Amino acid sequence: MSVTSRYREAWEGFWRDAPEEEGAVFWDAEPALTAALHLALFEPHLAEPGLAMVDLGCGNGTQTRFLADRFRHVVGADLSGAAIEHARHSDPAGQATYRVLDAVEKNETESLHAELGDANVYMRGVLHQAEPDDRQPMVDGIAALLGDRGRVFLVELSEAAKPVLLGLAQSPAGPPPKLAPIFRHGIAPGEVADADVPEYFRAAGLTILASGELPLTTTEFAPDGTRIVLPSKWVVAGRAS
Repeated sequence: MSVTSRYREAWEGFWRDAPEEEGAVFWDAEPALTAALHLALFEPHLAEPGLAMVDLGCGNGTQTRFLADRFRHVVGADLSGAAIEHARHSDPAGQATYRVLDAVEKNETESLHAELGDANVYMRGVLHQAEPDDRQPMVDGIAALLGDRGRVFLVELSEAAKPVLLGLAQSPAGPPPKLAPIFRHGIAPGEVADADVPEYFRAAGLTILASGELPLTTTEFAPDGTRIVLPSKWVVAGRAS
């Protein structure tokens, strides 16, 4: 099973048009407000911190480079080749390695696992963007990357984010400038039921080790100058020991 060509092309178009500078994309918030907060929740549950770390859905690699300062081998993986080009261009020192990966394609995740061995995985706000039928295969792909020893940290928009996004999209002035390109390229955010996320992991043979709530910070600001944050839930999962 693989993602649809329409979905892939939507992301290619989005990243081809995306500005190079950091923070120009709606979700490209600085790591101090994103991955650093997540890592504080993730690290206590890492059975083996020395495993490779895969930033799944890495986009332009802002969080990947942050992770590469803290782990010995970090791989940024994304469905979009244009996103990977952004990431490589923004990482001239080669702190991390980058590759195009269709995470719902079993052969691709198994191939990466064969290359890296068991890995830890970080994934931020990707599941809701996948087609509903692709979500379980995506989590199955994560399970393949983890193997027996890896752990995954996944943070995903909660159901409470939907009215926030709808309010932004339906504003009389139109959606905020950084949100508009998402809709223009046909990448309307989907909704993942809060109760479905742990079920995806259980169906993939993984155990939820920790979970909680934490707002997902964006790079956009409301008319009153406050930064837009979206309600989200996070989980850490891995094989039962």
